[in-house]
Amino acid sequence: MCKRNLEVMDSVRRGAQLAIEECQYQFRNRRWNCSTLDSLPVFGKVVTQGTREAAFVYAISSAGVAFAVTRACSSGELEKCGCDRTVHGVSPQGFQWSGCSDNIAYGVAFSQSFVDVRERSKGASSSRALMNLHNNEAGRKAILSHMRVECKCHGVSGSCEVKTCWRAVPPFRQVGHALKEKFDGATEVEPRRVGSSRALVPRNAQFKPHTDEDLVYLEPSPDFCEQDMRSGVLGTRGRTCNKTSKAIDGCELLCCGRGFHTAQVELAERCSCKFHWCCFVKCRQCQRLVELHTCR
Repeated sequence: MCKRNLEVMDSVRRGAQLAIEECQYQFRNRRWNCSTLDSLPVFGKVVTQGTREAAFVYAISSAGVAFAVTRACSSGELEKCGCDRTVHGVSPQGFQWSGCSDNIAYGVAFSQSFVDVRERSKGASSSRALMNLHNNEAGRKAILSHMRVECKCHGVSGSCEVKTCWRAVPPFRQVGHALKEKFDGATEVEPRRVGSSRALVPRNAQFKPHTDEDLVYLEPSPDFCEQDMRSGVLGTRGRTCNKTSKAIDGCELLCCGRGFHTAQVELAERCSCKFHWCCFVKCRQCQRLVELHTCR
């Protein structure tokens, strides 16, 4: 697959990097903060278990590849694809479709063939393969459901006599927020035979069935409090916490009740900035003492 699509591999790399950065942003204040390792898998053993954290990693990675490949198509980096030519003519709202619409269909199709291939080679009837394939698709759906229309006005003095529009992928931060919400409301599932095939159904029969856009997981997560290298859990010792917060980033919850250290730290920052004609800004370097709280 890689050899047949050499020109796309740089986009895949960018998509993977985008996914890692977004995962770490979304979980920056949680006990599991999407830490990466210098070995494979980059997220450690956490993703080898069927937890909701693994569900998020698979979803955001699949979305990252689809997003990066789509943007590469639109920017003309790839010979195999370009702008979406199916979007043309006049819309029901009266504006003219024009410009370069993002070719999300190609990005999603490539993500399906590239990201899903490992799960399909395992045999798509295994519980974990079913979970991964479902979450991969949920990641791509997070882009599709947030596609937007961008427009430009044409006319005398900026009047909007004629408006041309095109379809664009959402900012990846918006995709990350959407998947983080799905993570918080993820459904615990179990495999069950439905007709002649196996499917994932909610473990608790009182819960409504999940949709294609929801995240699913097979087993509960550890609490991520203490280091356990066998499970790939790094623990929260040494993590910076917020003394005044009652949320998960607060010292009580993030430090798992172990308490925290407080230290005075000197921060260097720019201050008293002035604009000089022409044209640069000159600042002074100021020192400021702040309290830093870290988990015991």
